Order: sequence, then structure tokens, then C-alpha cells
Amino acid sequence: MERSLDTLIQEDLGDKPYRSIEGDLRTGILILCDHAENTIPDSYANLGLRSEDLNRHIAYDLGAAPVAERLAELLSAPALLSRFSRLLIDPNRGLDDPTLIMQISDGLVVPGNAALDEAAIAARVARYYTPYHQAIERAIDAGIAAGKPPVVVSVHSFTQAWKGVPRPWSVGVLWDKDPRLALPLLEGLRTIPGIVVGDNAPYTGQLKGDTLCRHGTRRGLAHALIEVRQDLILGPEGQAEWARRLAEVLRKVVRLGGPLHAIEIHGSYTGHRIGSRAKWRGRRDRWHDRSNPNRA
Repeated sequence: MERSLDTLIQEDLGDKPYRSIEGDLRTGILILCDHAENTIPDSYANLGLRSEDLNRHIAYDLGAAPVAERLAELLSAPALLSRFSRLLIDPNRGLDDPTLIMQISDGLVVPGNAALDEAAIAARVARYYTPYHQAIERAIDAGIAAGKPPVVVSVHSFTQAWKGVPRPWSVGVLWDKDPRLALPLLEGLRTIPGIVVGDNAPYTGQLKGDTLCRHGTRRGLAHALIEVRQDLILGPEGQAEWARRLAEVLRKVVRLGGPLHAIEIHGSYTGHRIGSRAKWRGRRDRWHDRSNPNRA
């Protein structure tokens, strides 16, 4: 019997900063999409940016949401997708990460993020960041309660070039110290003809406090972040093709069972202390352009 993530807890959050897709908890899979939309509420006046700026990778991961949606459908798995732009606040960053709210992103000044005081930052954390992560926590708790701790798969996209240098990878698997999902995923993807697969490329999965650190590493769940090159998934055909490819590989991987659905603490190469919970400290050093090719 399928159960909606929204019916797992009876509450009315109003205009939630995430959306959920129904799925069968018994699949043992949870699909996430941290950078699904470029939505910025009217009250923020586009953060002072032009509309065309919001159609760039700095605002969201182009093509990632349709791939995540179709992947969840093909696997009958539950999914959670953000409903706000990463420029407003990035849910794939730790609360003490200086790139949580970017004042400059890929060389572009974001006026609406300049000189924010602590109250303004805390308001964004409370309105967008925290409810999204609480929804993930509830989904994981529900999977564990159903007797099958889920593997967590986060879907992202990356640009085909960085500072004018083409990126050769078609898809990448990002991971930290837990190999249970990442290694068989890499093995499966490498069997697909005509594509180049990156192992912790084009980014590294060793990012302290990010979504998978918080919900995978800390909780002992098998997890991996999948990056698809965005020019391959800009249209419906490419999105459907990549969702199908990922679904086929994930089906084979999950059928392996065994330790995939065990709760095991593998630690992190970041030196992050497992079990600790970062808190926003109002640091002023977040106002630098710290974007780089090693951050998803």
C-alpha cells in the first residue's frame, strides 16, 4: 500500500517550501532534489536580479526536477523537492557554511543578499531551510518505521563547462566515506555505452553539513548524490532518458539488498563529528564569492 509523505504526519504547514511525491516506503528508496526550482517570492523582488539571471545554474539545477520526478515515478519511490531558489538560501549547505546565502554567485552580485542582518538570515532559515530538512527527516523516520531504512538519492545537474573549460562527464556520483550505494552505482553507470562517468566529479561529495552529510552520513544511511550534465536534460526527451537510465541502475543496485538498508556509521573525510548538529552562528564571513567547481 502506497503512503503519501504528506499523510505521514497530520499538519498544515500552509505554503510549504517543498513538495512531496507519493511513493511506496517498501521500495527502500528516498529521492531528493535540493535545487529543484528557481522560485523567489514576490516580496524579495527577485533579490534585485534580472529574470534571465534566474534561469541560470546559479538559481537552480536545470533539468534536475523533471528527472527526479520521473525517477520517483519509475521506482514507485517517495520524493521531496525544494520549492525555492538556492539564491534565497541553499538547502545543500550546512548552517555554518559561508555559502549558505550567496552575496556574489559565479561573479554576479546578488543585491538582495547584501548586508543581511542576523534576523533576516534567521528568518530565511526558519521559513525555507528548516522545513525542507524536517520533511526529509520525517520521510526517513517513516521508512525506518516501515522496516526498510531508505537509501537516499539526491538528484542534481551541473553545467557543461566551468569558466570556459568543457566538462567531459555525462554524469557523476558524489560520495564521502560510505561506499555502499556509490560504488555499485558507479559500476552500473559505467555499463551504459557512450557516456563518461565521474567518480566524485565534477564535484566532491565530501562537503561538511550538506544534505547527504546531514541525512545520510549522520544517520548511517546509504546515500549518493547523482549529478547529470544539464545540457543532456534540458528537454523532455533527455530528462526521460536519464530518468530511465538511473532507474534501471538503481533497481539493480537495490536488489543487492544486504548492507544497503542497514544503519551503519561510516564517518566522513571532512572530519565532521558524527552526531553533532551545526547551528547558524551569524558569521559575517559568508559574504564572499566562494563558488567553485567543487561544490554541488
